[in-house]
Amino acid sequence: MHIIQVMRAPVGGLFRHVADLTRALAARGHKLALLVDSLAGDSQTEARLTALAPHASLGIFRTPMPRLLGPGDLGATLKLRALIKELGIDVVHGHGAKGGFYARLAGIGGPRKAVLYTPHGGVLHFAPDKLSGRAFHALERALMPRTGALIFESAFAHRAYSEVIGAPRCRFEIIHNGLNAEEFAPVAAAPDAADFVFVGELRTLKGIFVLIEALKNITGRDGRPATLVMAGEGSERSALEARIAELGLDKRVRLVGAQPARAMFARGTVMVVPSLAESLPYVVLEAGAAQRPVIATAVGGIGEIFGPTAADLVPAGNASALAAAMQAAIADPQAAEAAMRTRLGHIEAGFSVATMTDRIEALYQSLI
Repeated sequence: MHIIQVMRAPVGGLFRHVADLTRALAARGHKLALLVDSLAGDSQTEARLTALAPHASLGIFRTPMPRLLGPGDLGATLKLRALIKELGIDVVHGHGAKGGFYARLAGIGGPRKAVLYTPHGGVLHFAPDKLSGRAFHALERALMPRTGALIFESAFAHRAYSEVIGAPRCRFEIIHNGLNAEEFAPVAAAPDAADFVFVGELRTLKGIFVLIEALKNITGRDGRPATLVMAGEGSERSALEARIAELGLDKRVRLVGAQPARAMFARGTVMVVPSLAESLPYVVLEAGAAQRPVIATAVGGIGEIFGPTAADLVPAGNASALAAAMQAAIADPQAAEAAMRTRLGHIEAGFSVATMTDRIEALYQSLI
């Protein structure tokens, strides 16, 4: 098959998903192209696209993709339409709100192709009480007849989409994101590991202030006040530093900036994910696959990752409940280890790149 993946910003979990899928499909003999935004990105975007280029044998193409709706969308749509014709594309797969719009708009009036769309929550990020949100949601509904299939990365994503946009009027499947085989190699805690480790953006939505509140009165492994190392950057780092100082936690909390997640798993005995909202966070999957104990909140699709251990999840925004779970993990490491082993089996069974690719490839073929 000749396949083109379309997305706006090549960053974060969405790009990780597209990159994993591109590599896996290329390894199975399919020909891949990518169309991405020439305006959006981060410090790692170019390196990541360069690394992906050998797997995208049909090419990686850039074009301006404005975040909001506007005249610039016409240029991106026409660019995609030209690539579909030039590259002999069989499958057009849009990712995120803009990728999904372009994938479906590009086919209007032309030969019918297999068109798929994975929202990745994108269209849901636009508030329905604002003009931009109403416009995006109305366009989403209008383009439903042009959609061969919707793919949701979690049951939660399907429910959220149905509540905001409406129940899908086309074929849809729930296909979880997956991990590569090497990501299931265990990571042991370093001898000087802190009691807890956090990896994520430093912003309120990630529950960072709740985590700091929860840490205050927790006793660590050695009977001393518990310690925490936090990896990540974000707009609220200064506010977080101020709150840490205000609570007198300067000696107990280390902020180490943006770091690779897997390397950070060794820096703490227990991983904590105190998010107030999520979809299907890779960091929870990665920590579970690396055989690290994880404490997380009951938001988004995290319960789907926790599977048989979902009862261990704590309410979001509740510092007391989070503190209790953190203290319990320190007090009874055997129980935390047992829960991790149960969770690992669940992740191994349903969250591999191979399984994800099998199902998406089969869906492509059925639509063709």
